[in-house]
Amino acid sequence: MGNTIRALVAFIPADRCQNFVVRDLREMPLDKMVDLSGSQLRRLPVHVCSFRELVKLYLSDNHLSSLPLELGQLQNLQILALDFNNFKALPQVVCTLKQLCILYLGNNKLCDLPNELSLLQNLRTLWVEANCLTQLPDVVCELSLLKTLHAGSNALRLLPGQLRRLRELRTIWLSGNLLTDFPPVLLHMPFLEVIDVDRNNICYFPSLAHLSSLKLVIYDHNPCRNAPKVAKGVRRVGRWAEETPEPDHRKARRYALAEGSQEAPAPPPPLPPTNS
Repeated sequence: MGNTIRALVAFIPADRCQNFVVRDLREMPLDKMVDLSGSQLRRLPVHVCSFRELVKLYLSDNHLSSLPLELGQLQNLQILALDFNNFKALPQVVCTLKQLCILYLGNNKLCDLPNELSLLQNLRTLWVEANCLTQLPDVVCELSLLKTLHAGSNALRLLPGQLRRLRELRTIWLSGNLLTDFPPVLLHMPFLEVIDVDRNNICYFPSLAHLSSLKLVIYDHNPCRNAPKVAKGVRRVGRWAEETPEPDHRKARRYALAEGSQEAPAPPPPLPPTNS
């Protein structure tokens, strides 16, 4: 149904899309899913909120900046996609949907998350990538069943120590942030399976060999001078990834010197002394 709607609204002027969508959604879908992605919506049709058995609601790629209070009627909702919209703050009504397992909030304008997010104790996956976060909100550390956290492409410089409380967390994506050090809290999370710190400003990586559950670490595109040590069988993606357990320090030094020579030409050798 979602693809059909997107194909049709592409030929409808924006000011008429809202009425078209409302007319199209007269009955509860048999698959308990409504996909209004890319429908040029500026507000959610309240009629959708009458489908109280709805399990999946996709509202990606619209022009939404708020949601109606009636959304709180969808107490069976498990997946809610609000990515690629214009939210500057997460509507409080989202925090009343206590059966949510997956919440997509990426590519908005969020600078923080409300404390009420902690009410979503069934949340397993949270996407907050490509927002305006300068720090990971503490409330994320209260989502005790969280397994996957996508927080890339923000402006994070560090992670809160409380993150270690998330003992169910298996995957954390932090690419494209402003990390200058490998987050120390991750060293105390042996249950992590995937760590992605690609495209940051990390110069040195500590050993990760003690992280017994680790399967993949992505550290490419950092100005590092070493590769993280990992246990046998762990895949690394980044400079010197194929070397075990660490790159040859002489190679690293030569690489650093080569980089430096590209930034500025070497000074000319001193002239020999003249005999006068």
